Amino acid sequence: MMIKLFTRIIRDRNFVLVLAVILGLTIGDWAEYLKGYTFYILAIVMIFSTTGLSTKALFPLKKMIQPLLLGPILNYLVFGVVIISLAYILMPTPELFLGFVVIAATPPGVAVIPFSHILEGDIKYGIVGVLGAFISSVFMAPAIVGLLSNAEGGIDSGMLFMSMVKLVLLPMIISRFLLWEPLKPTVEKVRGKIVDWGFALLIFTAVGLNRQVFFSNFEILFLVALVLFLSIFGLGWFYEFISARLGINKEVALTQKLLLTIKSSGFAVVTALTLFGKEAAIPSAVMAIFVLLYLLYLSFRMEFRRKRIKVKK
Repeated sequence: MMIKLFTRIIRDRNFVLVLAVILGLTIGDWAEYLKGYTFYILAIVMIFSTTGLSTKALFPLKKMIQPLLLGPILNYLVFGVVIISLAYILMPTPELFLGFVVIAATPPGVAVIPFSHILEGDIKYGIVGVLGAFISSVFMAPAIVGLLSNAEGGIDSGMLFMSMVKLVLLPMIISRFLLWEPLKPTVEKVRGKIVDWGFALLIFTAVGLNRQVFFSNFEILFLVALVLFLSIFGLGWFYEFISARLGINKEVALTQKLLLTIKSSGFAVVTALTLFGKEAAIPSAVMAIFVLLYLLYLSFRMEFRRKRIKVKK
């Protein structure tokens, strides 16, 4: 009985990510050993996570054009304007600001798809929206980071473009081979574990490399948390209000809200570390916590509303 309970706990995505943060704070010195492997860990995670993106969901193409275009608009343009504006005003160092630029340029988290199902959104809309954002990230990420890092000396946009090809385009192509019928059942069985534990390693690395900030520099931690709270929770609440006023279908609006607010924290961690160093990875490490809290908040709120409806009946 205890073994079954333990197995269930370690398979729980929320437990794994919380554990990664706790271990990063307590035994974060080990993060130095993982730092050189983060790119490869993310590549493996991206290969398995993108097996959940079905290209069949694109058809009929005429009906899918809106989510294909709106996914990138919500995830890069709307979210990007909000978070970059707040970071520009509040961040005390260029490295921290660039950390938020990386977050703005990061594709959405693949968690948008399962949570569209869990929260009773439009799962097909979520798949197409994420797919559109992933494909556009190959061009959008170099453009956003290259443009906004110029003030700090700039980066090689060509290098970032090649990184996006390696971390987005190639994994998506390789993932199509993993959907080959003889391999597909095994891939679907292990996909969740590989993605969860891979992201956990990346979060552990980011938190571990910056553990002194979490224990000593509470002012920076507060400012980073404030930007993320406003960009995720605040923007999510605002979009709920706007979508209700516009009369958008509730299932579609829910998925659009996830596309707007959920970023891939593991992707952001690796990109920030690679391009701008460990201080720039602080926002991404804290974002992992806020994304988790936001998804838990949405799940608990839905359960609370369900129970309230049952009581009224």
